[in-house]
Amino acid sequence: MAKITVMLAEDHTIVRQGLRTLLEAENDLNVVGEAENGRQAVQMAKRLRPDVIVMDIGMPSLNGLEATRQISRQIPKSKVVVLSSYSDDEYVQQLTAAGATGYLIKTTASQDLVVAIREAKKGNAFFSPTISKRLIEHYRQAVARGEPVKEGRGRLTSREMEVLQLIAEGNHNKQIAEKLFISIKTVEKHRQQLMNKLEIHEVAGLTRYAITKGFIEDPKGIHKRPLHP
Repeated sequence: MAKITVMLAEDHTIVRQGLRTLLEAENDLNVVGEAENGRQAVQMAKRLRPDVIVMDIGMPSLNGLEATRQISRQIPKSKVVVLSSYSDDEYVQQLTAAGATGYLIKTTASQDLVVAIREAKKGNAFFSPTISKRLIEHYRQAVARGEPVKEGRGRLTSREMEVLQLIAEGNHNKQIAEKLFISIKTVEKHRQQLMNKLEIHEVAGLTRYAITKGFIEDPKGIHKRPLHP
């Protein structure tokens, strides 16, 4: 039987090494690549086309949410299992909407990751038990009340998400244009659109938003949990 091919997308080397050791102890799993950031993950996924990608959220250059969205759109046969420090409903909803097949909390991932990968290969969804219970209850109550599932307000486009992260990482318009291979005028347009959608009109505010949403890591460790806009 062919092994399940797995790619790891995680910016911390020691975490990637631990994940590789955990997965390669299983006879049916084969780690075929490791990416250090979201942009590299998308490019590597296109080249390797693994069965399953284990994706961290808070990575540099391109966060895990946007990387998941791009991979799901461009390489639908590669399934994404997300590893996150956050279990908030907003995170889960955003990642599943982006195409993630599984969502695991890092503190318990070692117990569930192998199972999640095998289920993802079969095309089945898998969530950490605490998330599963909450999702089931949430949708049960929504159906009972006849409420539609709500989309997040101010939803950013893929390009706006990329621009937001690069702004938060300290890049100027010219640098962003070079990294995304677009014109400075186009960067300015995306920048204005995301500011209008988020109702945040200064770089410091955009940076705080990106940190509290887990799109980039908090260098000072100030925001331990996400804040809702």
